[in-house]
Amino acid sequence: MTDNTLHRRAFIRKAGALAIASAAGAALNFSLNEVEAVPSSTPKFPQFSLAHLTVLGCAPPEMTYIAARAGYDFVSYRIILLGTANEPNYALAENKAMLRQTRTALAETGLKVNDIEVARIAEGVRPKSYLSALEAGAELGARHVIFSVWISDRNRAIDSYAELCDLAKPLGMTIDLEFVSWANTANLQEAVSICRAANRTNCGLLIDTLHFNRSHVRPEELASIPREWFHFAHVCDAPKDIPATTEGLIHAGREERLYPGEGAIDIAAIVNRLPEIPYSLEIPHLVRVKEIGYAEHAWRCLQAAKKYFAAHPRS
Repeated sequence: MTDNTLHRRAFIRKAGALAIASAAGAALNFSLNEVEAVPSSTPKFPQFSLAHLTVLGCAPPEMTYIAARAGYDFVSYRIILLGTANEPNYALAENKAMLRQTRTALAETGLKVNDIEVARIAEGVRPKSYLSALEAGAELGARHVIFSVWISDRNRAIDSYAELCDLAKPLGMTIDLEFVSWANTANLQEAVSICRAANRTNCGLLIDTLHFNRSHVRPEELASIPREWFHFAHVCDAPKDIPATTEGLIHAGREERLYPGEGAIDIAAIVNRLPEIPYSLEIPHLVRVKEIGYAEHAWRCLQAAKKYFAAHPRS
């Protein structure tokens, strides 16, 4: 048995115990000092963040320890409720105890927060309603906020995006517009148009390889976009066949993404045209999580990504 196997088994045992304690509402008092540190072999580039959707059943403190033990460089928290069925509420701006526990987890692991999500514009939602979440994210060191559009009124979408950028700028945060293949802003061209119209220095454009593929964008189209708009990217894989219904797109996007290299998306053709930015691994797969648990799934996501990018280096 190798040292890496021993380290990994210790990590999964501890992460599993933490998940049970968290589910029971117990205090999150796990420290990295309890398990021997695993030497990091992560190169300067690429760097990886664990996206919350990958381990959505884990609260931010638990997720942080899992990410650290798996070898991630960053974490990406969902601290703004999206409102989907059975979605856990990790609104740290309202849950001060969890905010303290998250701050402790970050301090103990040394991980940084890459981004928070999801500030979306929908009917009845005003940008100012996100200010407390932005402040909580900034307190934890988050640098970016994911934004998406769920209304058909383009002018209102632009005004809301500009207002959100203005709210985030004093906090040192960018607002990164993600086009989602079943949302109102569903492709690259629409997202670029909104970014240009908002015309804010802290705007950003988030490329998700799943939505990029599903919306039939050509990688060559990235060449005309300002490089400073790209701050990080969502990475996953998917089967060749694209679902024909909205329900199918949603199911694949939220419940059944694949590890990099496991599907048919030419991930390298997309991300190798971006600057050297962190890759946030957003790879939810509910069946796998039930079989192997969140800790093992997060570890496999990272190992698959490292293997994929080692085999597809930048030219």
